[in-house]
Amino acid sequence: VLYSFPAPLTVQNNPYSYNNYVRDMAAAGLYSNVRILSSLLLTMSNNNPELFSPAQKYQLLVYHADAIFHDKEYRNAACKYSMALQQKKVLSKTSKVRTSTGGAASNIQAQSLPSEIEVKYKIAECYTILKLDKDAIAVLDGIPSRQRTPKINMMLANLYRKAGQERSAVTSYKEVLRQCPLALDAIIGLLSLSVKGAEVASMTMDAIQSIPNLDWLSVWIKAYAFIHAGDNQRAINTICSLEKKSLLRDNVDLLVSLADVYFRAGDTKNAILKFEQAQMLDPYLIKGMDVYGYLMAREGHLEDVEVLGGRLFNISDQHAEPWVISGCHSFYSKRYSRALYLGAKAIQLNSNSVQALLLKGAALRNMGRVQEAIIHFREAMRLAPCRLDCYEGLIDCYLASNGIREAMGMANNIYKTLGANAQTLTILATVCLEDPVTQEKAKTLLDKALAQRPDYTKAVVKKAELLSREQKYEEGIALLRNALANQSDCVLHRMLGDFLVAVNDYQEAMDQYSIALSLDPNDQKSLEGMQKMEKEESPTDATVELDGDDMEGSGEDGDLEGSDSEAAQWADQEQWFGMQ
Repeated sequence: VLYSFPAPLTVQNNPYSYNNYVRDMAAAGLYSNVRILSSLLLTMSNNNPELFSPAQKYQLLVYHADAIFHDKEYRNAACKYSMALQQKKVLSKTSKVRTSTGGAASNIQAQSLPSEIEVKYKIAECYTILKLDKDAIAVLDGIPSRQRTPKINMMLANLYRKAGQERSAVTSYKEVLRQCPLALDAIIGLLSLSVKGAEVASMTMDAIQSIPNLDWLSVWIKAYAFIHAGDNQRAINTICSLEKKSLLRDNVDLLVSLADVYFRAGDTKNAILKFEQAQMLDPYLIKGMDVYGYLMAREGHLEDVEVLGGRLFNISDQHAEPWVISGCHSFYSKRYSRALYLGAKAIQLNSNSVQALLLKGAALRNMGRVQEAIIHFREAMRLAPCRLDCYEGLIDCYLASNGIREAMGMANNIYKTLGANAQTLTILATVCLEDPVTQEKAKTLLDKALAQRPDYTKAVVKKAELLSREQKYEEGIALLRNALANQSDCVLHRMLGDFLVAVNDYQEAMDQYSIALSLDPNDQKSLEGMQKMEKEESPTDATVELDGDDMEGSGEDGDLEGSDSEAAQWADQEQWFGMQ
């Protein structure tokens, strides 16, 4: 019983009485009790150093720090762990004397002490949570290589990679695999740092040969090697072959990876389908839901996005994903200042969240803060060099600031680095369309892109824009009808409506605008096209509709004022949280 302690004893006649109570409570998870008792005992030790031996005081400091760490007071915990290490140095100086006089009891005491390596790991963990990565690396670097456990090497590898020290990161990941051949996150880390898939697979060969039903691992490694090499089609084929195997069918992680690769390949329909399948299998799934929410928002399903964000907040508000999803809802509702705040909050929770960086970058760009947006898109590119949407965001910033030369240089670099596929060809064509001198080159590039993927929406849109400039309406109508034969897309239906108006086919144009609005009720351009046609078809009502337009205009002014006040409100919040 805790209150039946004997009177304070000296080290000589009972070296373990108090510490055993603290140790047992720590093992039982009674951290609040440990914190109070260890604090009292440490005060007693400070007032009477003879009460506890150096070893006992070291134990008490570690248990006290553990309790503080459990309370999420990480800066305080790091300080207490450091004090424990200082006490351990005192203990080391007296250990020879104690060994010669204490005999077996001293050996038992030494064996029961908390590991100094584990204490250093906890300090590094505190620094990592506090985003003091350099301090965390310094602590872990101080541990001799031979004494580093797999979790220490894993933390070091992640910190090295984040700091851009790729060679050191590779060495640490390999050391993790040497000790734990099935450490799959370490394998992904190596592949993300351009280590060849064959080399990584060779490090797991002994495990594959010795463990039954592990033949899938080599295929899994190959799939992620394709992902990190930017070979999306081969990655899709490989993951599909894995997913079809009975033992791995309906694996949520594989489905999320497959959805993400479909997204990178520009196949929105299949990406959404796989995300929904994964979500049905695991209703508490968070990983990848930020990309899913972005796609849904981009497709105009804002009500579904709002529901998704609320559901994820109920699961955990300590992950970046729900904040990104809510930010996407705000962005596509044209509430850019709120999207900026939510993106900044997501980055605060996870500085490696590519989707959060893209959200904040897009919000900054649309608010006219182009140079700040460029910084965020560049960071997203560094973290995900094979994601084309990072490059597209940066190119849009260059074009917004009339930096056609920089945009052209970036587009050419993507084309050379990632090869001539439908996406890279379309990106290069998009930049060429901005310069009258390179219009013909843009046309050639778009034709090549559509030859590879006739259903690639971005290429169809850019080709239709080019045909509209050239007033080749019939050719544009044929292009859009062909693209819509196997898919239904708001932008394509709206553009087809515009082309049909140009050839005076008003009835079908109205139908196309209606379809576009059914897909995205917030599509302002479709609504404007429909209203314009209604005016032309009903000249007798023009006066009345003009008055209505005037009223709408005054309403829009009111919205703008409201938007400005909201922008100021969210900007104040951003400044308060220090997120800009």
